[in-house]
Amino acid sequence: MRKISPKTIYFFGALGGLLFGYDTGVISGAILFIQKQLQLNAWAQGWVVSAVLLGAVLGAAIIGPMSDRFGRKRLLLLAAGIFFFGALGSGLSQGFDLLIASRILLGVAVGAASALIPTYLSELAPAKDRGGVGTMFQLMIMTGIFLAYVSNWLLASDTTNGWRWMLALAAVPAAVLFFGGMILPESPRFLVRKGRVEEAAHVLGMTNESEVKVEAELADIQLQASEEKKGGFQELFGEMSRPVLIMAIGLAIFQQIMGCNTVLYFAPTIFTDLGFGVSAALLAHIGIGIFNVIVTYIAMKIMDKVDRKKMLIWGAWAMGISLAVMSLGMHLKSIGTFGSYIAVIGLTVYIAFFSATWGPVMWVMIGESFPLNIRGLGNSFGAVVNWGANYFVSLTFLPLLSFFGTGNIFLLYAFCCFLSIWFIRTKAIETRGRSLESIEAELRHRAHHLHDTNTEIAK
Repeated sequence: MRKISPKTIYFFGALGGLLFGYDTGVISGAILFIQKQLQLNAWAQGWVVSAVLLGAVLGAAIIGPMSDRFGRKRLLLLAAGIFFFGALGSGLSQGFDLLIASRILLGVAVGAASALIPTYLSELAPAKDRGGVGTMFQLMIMTGIFLAYVSNWLLASDTTNGWRWMLALAAVPAAVLFFGGMILPESPRFLVRKGRVEEAAHVLGMTNESEVKVEAELADIQLQASEEKKGGFQELFGEMSRPVLIMAIGLAIFQQIMGCNTVLYFAPTIFTDLGFGVSAALLAHIGIGIFNVIVTYIAMKIMDKVDRKKMLIWGAWAMGISLAVMSLGMHLKSIGTFGSYIAVIGLTVYIAFFSATWGPVMWVMIGESFPLNIRGLGNSFGAVVNWGANYFVSLTFLPLLSFFGTGNIFLLYAFCCFLSIWFIRTKAIETRGRSLESIEAELRHRAHHLHDTNTEIAK
């Protein structure tokens, strides 16, 4: 096994996030042309848009547990292959049925990436760099969304085949991911579990600065891997894993019910209300995409300097306040453009803090918290919950909008932001700067202490 630079490992390891972002973002522009060419009614359009969500739930549920058995690298290559054929199938679809099947297939790859990549990156990066490396996944997602916005704008003039190119272009980075992924090493934690200790030491040597650190980390991994474990759902729902399972479920749900997708959905509308034309609003949307990438890059640089819980709490406060400002601006729109400008300020601040905190931190914390034996399964479970919450928010948005009104609905999401602060303070575990093995050791200690306490009470 030849030595590969850490930057190369992290880049190709996180590249699936770009496909994740592109394939979920590109449909917003493509659906305008798909609807006309395939003559789709509202129900059929909804299926085209939401098919990826359905596939994502399936992909997240299947791929994570498989990675505990077959390894992270093999499943990453499988996801790249699914991305490639799903993108080509979407672009070449001649009818509704094939398009839906291709979009579901793409969703499987998206869900697989969301469950697999945070696990892979967390197991490769040293503790001191793990937050920044894990945030590369979110940076790639934001870059993919930005490229989708650019693609939509550039290809919008081709009303016949533009949408096909929009969807099919994702095959290019998918091919890059597949061939680049072939040179990636397997996760050292997985290798130790399979008894391939010498290979694990070699991989750790690629990402650690000294042989002493490699030997110490390898010893910790072997110690935790040697502990007796039940595995599967029995361990996932067991006493030891329960604290991180609760944390993962809460983080996955709150990240969605804070309204991140609905705020981005409203962005073009707010710009057109300010007097921009449709083309200018799409350009402004590209500007938001660039802003997202920049802010996420900044978050990547500070991720290992600030506690994860503090980032989430500060982010929730800022997001909740900015949503309240958005709501105020929308109520004031009736008296002039002043209200729209206030809404834009609220929207910009919200996006900045989401991209810098809850966007990346949720994936990082879930990726690094579960015990080794069920890390793939645990991350898979968290991803399924996240995609399920995404689907629920998407499903309820229009009915809630109708019930509460345009401005008031964002107050509901603001309340969820403030509620998340209580959850983080009471249920979340701080993981910054700690090895994966020390986090697992603490979980085991807690479980033993709780068991001993319950035994004493029973006596």
